[in-house]
Amino acid sequence: MLNEKTDGGLGRYYADLHIHIGRTASGRPVKITGARTLTLANILHEAAHVKGIDLVGVIDSHVPEVLDELERAMDGHGWREHHGGGIDAGNVTLLLGSEIEVYDDRCHGPIHVLVFLPTVQAMRAFSTWLGERVKNVSLSSQRIYASGRELQATVKEQGGWFIPAHAFTPFKSLYGKGVERSLTEVFDPDQIDAVELGLSADTAMADQIAELHRYPYLTNSDAHSLRKIAREYEQVRLAAPTFAELEKAFRGEDGRAIVANYGLNPKLGKYHRTVCERCLTPVPPEAERCPACGHHRFIKGVSDRLEELKTAEHGPKRPPYIYQVPLEFIPGLGPKVYEKLLGRFGTEMRVLHEAAEEELADTVGEKLARLIVLARSGALAIEAGGGGKYGKVQEK
Repeated sequence: MLNEKTDGGLGRYYADLHIHIGRTASGRPVKITGARTLTLANILHEAAHVKGIDLVGVIDSHVPEVLDELERAMDGHGWREHHGGGIDAGNVTLLLGSEIEVYDDRCHGPIHVLVFLPTVQAMRAFSTWLGERVKNVSLSSQRIYASGRELQATVKEQGGWFIPAHAFTPFKSLYGKGVERSLTEVFDPDQIDAVELGLSADTAMADQIAELHRYPYLTNSDAHSLRKIAREYEQVRLAAPTFAELEKAFRGEDGRAIVANYGLNPKLGKYHRTVCERCLTPVPPEAERCPACGHHRFIKGVSDRLEELKTAEHGPKRPPYIYQVPLEFIPGLGPKVYEKLLGRFGTEMRVLHEAAEEELADTVGEKLARLIVLARSGALAIEAGGGGKYGKVQEK
C-alpha cells in the first residue's frame, strides 16, 4: 500500500477496477472463461497480499449468489461499508461492479461496459433490475435487452459510474466494432464517467479521438485468472480508499487525482496489429489477401482502427502513462523465481516500484534484476501481438 499521507491529508493508492469472478464459493460458474480459482475470497487475498493493490473492482458483483457470499463474509470477518461507498475488506477496498453487453436498436454492438455502484443495497437493486433484462443474471457479461442510454440512466439513478470497457479491442468494444464514428451513436456522453483503454491502447493512441478528451482514462487488468490481476492498474491520490474519493479523482476535485496509468506497451496487447484471421500473419491495412496463406479475412488491429477514427493530433494534459511489463512477461522469470521475489519483497507492487536493483540482484541474480528494472520503464524490446495472441518481450 502507498497510503502514507501527503500534503492535505491525501495518500496514494493502487487500483485495478476490472477483475472477474470465475466461480462462486459453491463452485457455480460466473465468468465461463475465468479460472476456477478466481473466487471472491481468492481475489481479495491475491490483491492485498500478493499484488499489493488497495482498491479492486469486482465486476461480477451483480450475481445474486456473489452478493450473498459477500454479505456472509462481511458478517463473518467484520467487514463494513465505507462511509463513502465501497467495502472495507481489511487490507483492501472492494468496489462493486458489473460488466454488461450492450446492443442498440440500430445494431450497434456488441459493446461491453462497466458499471459500479457504491453500496450492497444499490447493487442488489441493480441486480433485480438487470435480472429482468438479461437471460441469466448469474453469469458475467450478459447481453442486456435495453438501450445503452436506458442502462446509463438507471446506473445514474443509483448513484453509480458508467465506463465503456476495453474501448478499442476489435471485439465487444465501443470503438472496435461498436460504433462507426462516435460514442453518441449509442450513449449519452454526459453520463460517462471514464473510459477504460484496454490492453492494446495507451493514452496517446486514445487521444487521437477528440470526443474522448473530456474523460479520464483507466488502465485495468480485465483479469480472468489470479495471476493476471494488476497487469494494468492506476495509481490514485485520495483521502481514503472509497467510492466517493475515487469519483473525485475521476473529476480531479479537491486534490484527488489519477496520478499515473500503468499499462502494457500496446504492442504487447493481443490486438495491436492487423493479422490474418486464419494464420495470424501480420498484414498491412490495405492488403486484400494474406501474403502467407492467401486468406482474405483479417482481424483489424487497434492501431489501424484508430487511424480510421482519428480526429485529433494531440490531447489534453494527462497523467503519465507508464509502460510496465508484468513480471509474468519477463523472460526467465518462472514460478519459482516469482515465489522467491514475493518471499523477499512481499508484493508485486514492491518488486515493481520500490525494490532497488541491488536488492533484486541479491535475490534473483543480476540478469533478471536488470530485466525487472528495464521492465519498470517499458525499456524491453517487444514483438507486437495481434489476432488474440499477446506480444512477446525480448531482451535488448
